[in-house]
Amino acid sequence: MGDRWHVEVDRSLCIGSATCLHHAPHAFHLDPARQSHPITAHTDADEHILTAAENCPVEAIVITLLDTGEPVFPPEE
Repeated sequence: MGDRWHVEVDRSLCIGSATCLHHAPHAFHLDPARQSHPITAHTDADEHILTAAENCPVEAIVITLLDTGEPVFPPEE
């Protein structure tokens, strides 16, 4: 069984670029104010979601391991 993730978007950082939708349309949607939201906060580990987080121009997507809270993205320095 693979990792489970908690995915959230810091809407104070989100600029509505929709890059997340380009990389993981199954995982994110934009609200009428063009703010990104995860479709579900808890999901199986998914390379497309990670790619969306890595390509967000303002690093608004935060992914942690569901069981431990350990950061997946952005990585700890």
